[in-house]
Amino acid sequence: MENFYSPRTRRKSPTRKRVGVALLVFFLILIGIGIYKVANYLPVLWQLASQHDVKLKETPEKKVNILLLGIGGGDHDGPDLTDTIIFSSVDPKTKKVTLMSLPRDLWIPEISSKINGNYTFAEEKQKGSGLQSTKAIVSNIMGQQIDYAVKIDFSGFEKAVDEMGGLDIDVARTFDDYAYPITGKERDPCGKNETQIASLSGQLASGSATELDAFPCRYEHLHFNKGKQHMNGTTALKYVRSRHALGKEGSDFARSQRQAKVITAFKDKLFSAGTLLNPAKVTNIISTLEGSIEMDIKQDEIDDFVRLAQQMKGSKVVSGVVDTGDGDEDRLGLLVNPPISAEFGNAWVLTPRAGSEDYSEIQAYVRCVLAGKTCLVTDYGIATPTPKPKKTPTPSIHRTAQ
Repeated sequence: MENFYSPRTRRKSPTRKRVGVALLVFFLILIGIGIYKVANYLPVLWQLASQHDVKLKETPEKKVNILLLGIGGGDHDGPDLTDTIIFSSVDPKTKKVTLMSLPRDLWIPEISSKINGNYTFAEEKQKGSGLQSTKAIVSNIMGQQIDYAVKIDFSGFEKAVDEMGGLDIDVARTFDDYAYPITGKERDPCGKNETQIASLSGQLASGSATELDAFPCRYEHLHFNKGKQHMNGTTALKYVRSRHALGKEGSDFARSQRQAKVITAFKDKLFSAGTLLNPAKVTNIISTLEGSIEMDIKQDEIDDFVRLAQQMKGSKVVSGVVDTGDGDEDRLGLLVNPPISAEFGNAWVLTPRAGSEDYSEIQAYVRCVLAGKTCLVTDYGIATPTPKPKKTPTPSIHRTAQ
């Protein structure tokens, strides 16, 4: 049977195409950008919020894979670098959304650069090709077809959170990040003259000093306490984007877990009656997000998401990450950090441990996670733990009085 989401099927079956797009837009709602240009559908949103029945035209059975790209935007260096790269799979049959993060420093030999630069490079060659090019690269890495892609400027996400009155997040553990970059200060000399900057540049190149040591004014100290926290847009974005926390929270795995928490909190707040039943609030969120999103779906397809959103309410969000592990034997990773060399543009990069162009282990891990299994990275590949045999209860002996 031909693949449900193959290009040929999508051309021949417009109804099914719209249903697939509905799942995409539902996922966009999960990440807080799904109400893009849906002002005409407020009556249906009201139906969702008030628990009125929404009849489905068709119930899809196939998974839909979406690529989410997050950019910093603004006026600083590299505003279009995709520093958040998430492969997501929406499964309407099991009501599960799986999120798999790729690190921005993953080296891609075919473009001789890190993966976070691909969108920019493609756009420079041909305007409007960034999404399709990045979809192709991530699809090759993950071994999965990607049906749709979305790019969001984080500044839009930040404003949308504020429009909804903030998010309630349960922080798993207390952590500090002393190297969170301050937007707009990327080139601040921090009071140093040209001679001092030249000297520091040499130290940075040799690795004897870090940029935090050389230019401390470019960074701020983040601190999050364990427990439930109410976060505004700025705080929620910092919580999600923090990369240099001390301890386990400094890993890509922990960052992926934080992303899933914020996505879930945004979805819950967006679906609450306090948001959907407030036309002014919804209109403001739409206006805020409209200029922050790029995606490869059509305006006239968006209405289908409301028909599936009702069915997908209460869906489970599962997160995973392709990274270097915890740095100890507790959790091995699929990536390694090779020595800095000309082969990798003299940059700090990550490559698959199986080889710089060998994605076989990554693809096996993705298949395992999508199958809903417990997936372990071992020295010999991907494994699932063997279930422990159930103990046979010892029959009790009842003695009869003589």
